[in-house]
Amino acid sequence: QVQLVESGGGLVQAGGSLRLSCAASGSIFMINDMGWYRQAPGKQRELVARITRGGSTNYADSVKGRFTVSRDNAKNTVYLQMTSLHAEDTAVYYCNAESIRGLDLTSVEVWGQGTLVTVFS
Repeated sequence: QVQLVESGGGLVQAGGSLRLSCAASGSIFMINDMGWYRQAPGKQRELVARITRGGSTNYADSVKGRFTVSRDNAKNTVYLQMTSLHAEDTAVYYCNAESIRGLDLTSVEVWGQGTLVTVFS
């Protein structure tokens, strides 16, 4: 099995920056797409940013120009650099990855436990 562990969440003032990390571990054959989602209180989980193994990215409109997703394939780690944070960015941020099983090359979606980001003004 593959596990994802996020780190880097915390409390930050509006306008500030924060960097999240998510490392995959366990029985890894290959990790394809990785990404970040978030869920604010009372709202549904939403996509923040995703990145393919080759480095192609897509972002939610609300974070374009402020957040940057990147990854290190050798470390099976994805990052989310967040700048110009708004109070509306307050949420639990979840890491997501598409893990390819070596046994049969099927894909399994894996989620991290989430890390809380709180932006105060």
